[in-house]
Amino acid sequence: MIAGPRYEVIGVAGIPEVRGGDDVARLIAEAAVRQGTPLATGDLLVVGQKIVSKAEGRIVRLADVTPSPIAQSMAAGLARDARLVEVILRESRRVVRMDRGVLITETHHGWVCANAGVDQSNVDVDCVALLPEDPDRAPSGRRSARARASTSS
Repeated sequence: MIAGPRYEVIGVAGIPEVRGGDDVARLIAEAAVRQGTPLATGDLLVVGQKIVSKAEGRIVRLADVTPSPIAQSMAAGLARDARLVEVILRESRRVVRMDRGVLITETHHGWVCANAGVDQSNVDVDCVALLPEDPDRAPSGRRSARARASTSS
């Protein structure tokens, strides 16, 4: 009997808190080795945007944001923080819809999503994470860095 293709999902635990400038590929490769599942040729890595955003320094402190008059007006209607609305507007080409505290926008990447992908989870209080600057470029950079990280161990 010939075995067909096999797919296995293995979570990588023990990745430290990521900060601006961190080498995400190296952090993942090292954590995988520590847990006994080192990366191998042909492995496919799925990496969440938040870890990439943090490494790229795409974190904004709301205390550093001055909302525009339009952000203030929209925020009042949405019952949201005007500084958050300002960040969402800065990350948007256009607003598609506003409803129940959510802005549906088209991002500069061309994606239509809630709040331009601006996310307040898993970041410091009073901070938001933005989508990666160039999501199409980021994976190739991680791929080459992963190769260096896995061969230098």
